[in-house]
Amino acid sequence: MAAPRYKELVDALAADIRAGRLASGTRLPTHRGLAAREGIAVVTATRVYAELEAMGLVSREQGRGTFVRDIAVPAGHGIDQQVVATGAVDLNFNYPSLPGQSDLLRQALREVATSGDLDSLLRYQPHSGRSQDRASIARHLRRRGITTGADRILIANGAQHGLAITVMATLNAGDVVAVDALTYPGFKVLAHAFRLDLEPIPITTGGPDLDALEKLCATRPVRAIYTMPTLHNPLGWVMSPADRTRLTEIARQHGPLIIEDASYAYLVEDPPPPLVATAPDITVYVSGLSKSVATGLRVGFVVAPPSVVPSLERAIRATTWNTPALTTAIVCRWLDDGTVDHLEAQKRDDARARQALAGQELTGLPLVGHPSSYFTWLPLPDDARADRLTAALARRHISVTTAEPFTTSTHTPQAIRLALGSTDLDTLRSTLRTVRQVAVEDAYA
Repeated sequence: MAAPRYKELVDALAADIRAGRLASGTRLPTHRGLAAREGIAVVTATRVYAELEAMGLVSREQGRGTFVRDIAVPAGHGIDQQVVATGAVDLNFNYPSLPGQSDLLRQALREVATSGDLDSLLRYQPHSGRSQDRASIARHLRRRGITTGADRILIANGAQHGLAITVMATLNAGDVVAVDALTYPGFKVLAHAFRLDLEPIPITTGGPDLDALEKLCATRPVRAIYTMPTLHNPLGWVMSPADRTRLTEIARQHGPLIIEDASYAYLVEDPPPPLVATAPDITVYVSGLSKSVATGLRVGFVVAPPSVVPSLERAIRATTWNTPALTTAIVCRWLDDGTVDHLEAQKRDDARARQALAGQELTGLPLVGHPSSYFTWLPLPDDARADRLTAALARRHISVTTAEPFTTSTHTPQAIRLALGSTDLDTLRSTLRTVRQVAVEDAYA
């Protein structure tokens, strides 16, 4: 049986793109233009482009058209990126580390080994974590402006697991969740896995457009608002106290749960109170110690309203049963003896130094970020192509992220995110110099 006409067209266009006959960045005909050229219906032309986009060969940009992607860059560059090639500089992910952290771990392992509590760490633990460990986290959270009892805290395998169990415990397939038009890719992955309906909220310079959020909540059954009020990833904003108050008022009026992601909040000195501090009855607060301590110590925590805690415990039981007690015991020792506070202060200083370095080496480029953030956002001119720039940097053994993994709306901005925390300062300096050179030649020429 002959293949349908549109399939033949998909195959032909795909072959031309893969062979380089249609170069990356080429603007393809409009849907009507393709339909007229090929003698097919407009709806069929739309289907052709949809299949090519699903194959990662083209990208559609609202108001601009359909463009050939640079297929040297994976379509999911970001959360789905493969391990960075040997010899490449990773400006894609952040795993900040400080000198001496391995010595801290050696000492902590010795202390745990001689503590007399080792047998208990080899057994199953309560699903939400041991009471003494949750109490340690509660004391830590008080220093962040969050006063809560240990009975409202659950320990997770990192902040990503904390988000996953929150979704499992509070949302169902098809539920509407309000998110920023640019948001954390890990939440997008969860939304896809659990079939949530993400509604993008337009972005302002200091946070989400709260007028748009209020209008959305008034017109659709929004079940949750996912937000990063203190050091947004990827844009680095810190929401003002007034905007935080208004966001919680919108949630109280219309009923959605607030999911507050505070993974990078430790980098901001003296931030406004977290949303959970002022609206604990409608907020699930998720954070962890992967960024502030070490990515390999997968210890996160969730603070939830009492009514949600049993469902979260069931989600933990369904996914991991409990967080490994050994790593939790180490981390909680560090919470109690001030090691975590010391590491967080050092990393704030380190992030400020790296952000200042980025400002120096990328001078003249329109960077968006926070002065103590481990990442910066680089918007590109309207006629530039982020995938082409990313591929050009990859050829120079530099890995960066396009806006695609962060985008929740139909319009993907032309921009790249630069993670600054995963290489030494000398390497970062020379790498950023190359980034500027390539960006100026490729995008700003």
